Amino acid sequence: MEKISRSEFEQLVAYMKDQYGIDLGQKLALVEGRLWNVIQQKGFSTLGEYFQYVVSDTSGAEAGTLISRLTTNFTYFYREEQHYRFLSETVLPALTGSIRDKDLRTWCAGCSSGDEPYTVAMVMDSYFGRNKAFWDAKILATDISPTALNLAREAIYREESLKIIPSDWLSKYFVREGSQYRVSHAIREEVVLRHFNLMQKTLPFKKKFHIIFCRNVMIYFDKQTRLDLVHRFYDALENGGYFFIGMSETLAKGETPFAFVKPSIYKKESIKTIGH
Repeated sequence: MEKISRSEFEQLVAYMKDQYGIDLGQKLALVEGRLWNVIQQKGFSTLGEYFQYVVSDTSGAEAGTLISRLTTNFTYFYREEQHYRFLSETVLPALTGSIRDKDLRTWCAGCSSGDEPYTVAMVMDSYFGRNKAFWDAKILATDISPTALNLAREAIYREESLKIIPSDWLSKYFVREGSQYRVSHAIREEVVLRHFNLMQKTLPFKKKFHIIFCRNVMIYFDKQTRLDLVHRFYDALENGGYFFIGMSETLAKGETPFAFVKPSIYKKESIKTIGH
């Protein structure tokens, strides 16, 4: 017997799609598995009762709990390592040769628990070396889940999350705390963490980015939502900027203005010198 009625489920599906772009239409089992304990712990007997509690909570805290429960935050450091090698070997040399004001802007959209933006910060630190002091290369990292962002702020990770990082990074960029590791203060300072809903129709950023990562996030969206978001990412990039998606994802040829670079990596073709 289903714990959640079809009408209650459809009401939740419509809310998640409208507010956050997340398509749960085929995920009844996932919703039941992740929400039923929460519903009972809060003292409710049905999803409908809990849903009314969520939408009536003007603080937004319960909506944050709902989002955190229904979105998967599976990630680890140096995940999809080909991207980080391409960033170091191709993207950074190309961009740093053309940015005149030494203001390199990167956005990790859907940053989850912070593994991705901190990895990007480490790649940049390794690339720039002593020249890092001359560059403003801070990384904006955003997510819709307050729980994920709190984990990113704590920046404490289990050893299994660090298994594939370059061998010297553990001692260089982490401080051991018991059986776990905290990202060093210097790297944490390079990442600006913010709560942000990607369904906002206009992106509230004063300057455009040179690099955008949005990996394994759009898998939760339907086709039209993905296309709309990709076009907003395109508009948010500087000419000559790079866009990374998950390695299991793809942008259909001709449906977006991006130029294909290689699987899961795209570029906004340069029209003028970056930074001018």
